[in-house]
Amino acid sequence: MAVHEKITIAKAINASLRASMEADPKVLVMGEDVGKLGGVFRVTDGLQKDFGEDRVIDTPLAESGIVGAAIGLALRGYRPVVEIQFDGFVFPAYDQIVTQLAKMHARALGKVKVPVVIRIPYAGGIGAVEHHSESPEALFAHVAGLKIVSPSNSSDAYWMLQQAIAGDDPVIYFEPKRRYHDKSRLDTESIPDPLHKARVTRAGSDLTLAAYGPMVKVCEDVAKVAAEEGKSVEVVDLRSISPIDFDTVQSSVEKTGRLVVVHEAPVFFGSGAEIAARITERCFYHLEAPVLRVGGFHAPYPPSRLEDEYLPGLDRVLDAVDRALAY
Repeated sequence: MAVHEKITIAKAINASLRASMEADPKVLVMGEDVGKLGGVFRVTDGLQKDFGEDRVIDTPLAESGIVGAAIGLALRGYRPVVEIQFDGFVFPAYDQIVTQLAKMHARALGKVKVPVVIRIPYAGGIGAVEHHSESPEALFAHVAGLKIVSPSNSSDAYWMLQQAIAGDDPVIYFEPKRRYHDKSRLDTESIPDPLHKARVTRAGSDLTLAAYGPMVKVCEDVAKVAAEEGKSVEVVDLRSISPIDFDTVQSSVEKTGRLVVVHEAPVFFGSGAEIAARITERCFYHLEAPVLRVGGFHAPYPPSRLEDEYLPGLDRVLDAVDRALAY
């Protein structure tokens, strides 16, 4: 791979897995169809051929068993990377994740570590139905003991996964599936940002848009349209959902005085609520308008022909920007 090559997020994740497996023989990849098929999105394509069936393991269709086995492997010194085939398929493993994986380190008074990474292609935008287009990040962020991250570009996809694998904490790594084929530049020799550090991707002075994963590109497009209308919008890519880098968001809001939080998950009890509450507490005397949230509706994921109405897009985010600037 060229040092500054422009590649897709899917290929960046594949390259990241390959780099981690080459660096540490204890790194394993496991999940449904990750080996011979290379995953339903072909993200693990070629890994089993190069590293063998002992390190790239095709598992039965049993998410609870997959995660349970990964926990056992981690306790024996391995670093398993589990792929959940689709976001909605993670729920059979929810018990293993929240009652075992998340709590094992604290339960053992810090004497054991459970370095498991769970990769989950998540969110919509691919014309799939419920159980294949969910955004369950808030459910996991509420659980102490888990770290939750989501990249929005190829460089972050490459570096954040390696950082997650190398760490000793369990990490849920949410991959925005509709962005798998988005291309961006990857510098394999750069020094990556810390795993849980937010990043300002576009500077602005009138309003802050905060997002992660699939919504970052939407917010950047909104900022471009707003600029044509004479509005200066700053975009913050949160990158991490637990923990959240509130300091970067606070610094931006102290400058702009307004914040709109955008995520694809339903607004009701979503991660945007926590961000809105924290920033209201931290920036009360800087805010010129209430913190607004844009997201999905509190309803089951719709059939594909209604998907565009359900997903927060350019117009819905622009409307929130206009409402915040109208105060």
